[in-house]
Amino acid sequence: MNEIRDLPKVLPSSQDHFLDGPKLAPGITRFWLIRHALVEENARMCMYGAMDVPLCPDSLIAQRPMYRALAERLPKPAHWLVSPLSRTQRTAQAVQEAGYGPAKLTVEPDLIEQNLGSWQGLPYEELPQYLNLAPHPFWAVGATECPPEGESMIDVCARVGRLLDRLADKYAHQDIIAVTHGGVVRAALAHALRIHAETALHFSVQNLALTILERLEVGWRVVTVNELPGV
Repeated sequence: MNEIRDLPKVLPSSQDHFLDGPKLAPGITRFWLIRHALVEENARMCMYGAMDVPLCPDSLIAQRPMYRALAERLPKPAHWLVSPLSRTQRTAQAVQEAGYGPAKLTVEPDLIEQNLGSWQGLPYEELPQYLNLAPHPFWAVGATECPPEGESMIDVCARVGRLLDRLADKYAHQDIIAVTHGGVVRAALAHALRIHAETALHFSVQNLALTILERLEVGWRVVTVNELPGV
């Protein structure tokens, strides 16, 4: 018997969604998640979390090629979302000014970074004395550690997961550009991959890096993670 000849002639429907070509197909519910640009030097010395801290002015100038590359990479048309914090809004404006063109920025409260509660503003070297659990090797606190008056990464993952599902329904078959925070991008990956928050914190998410997620009928797909523009 010729086993190859006897194979089914129609591929399973799930294979219709294989991503084999160099271009992303239109009409897909697609999230373009961008971590904000580098914050100013003094803020980087402390646990700033959901604090509103400014961007580094020198980096805004030095990284202009990255803003231009992002402007060329991002889709048109698209819905632009930002967190309530100025660093995401200023980053979005810089990308638009670098060649994307003007687009309305909609503030989405649930795109905000992890709230570190009473630990926000603490210098990093002072944090260990307040921890109840060992810190994560790639995050200031473990995923299950909940700062006083704040939220754990478990909480962030739940918040972001609900947000992604809601936005995917609201903007079905459209592109969503969300300028947000490193913790939120990791939480989005946890939701898409159905992995624990502690595992998701192992992802590297650099400033200005792009992560692309798609919500298809058969489930979530991760297209790219931590893609650095122009690199």
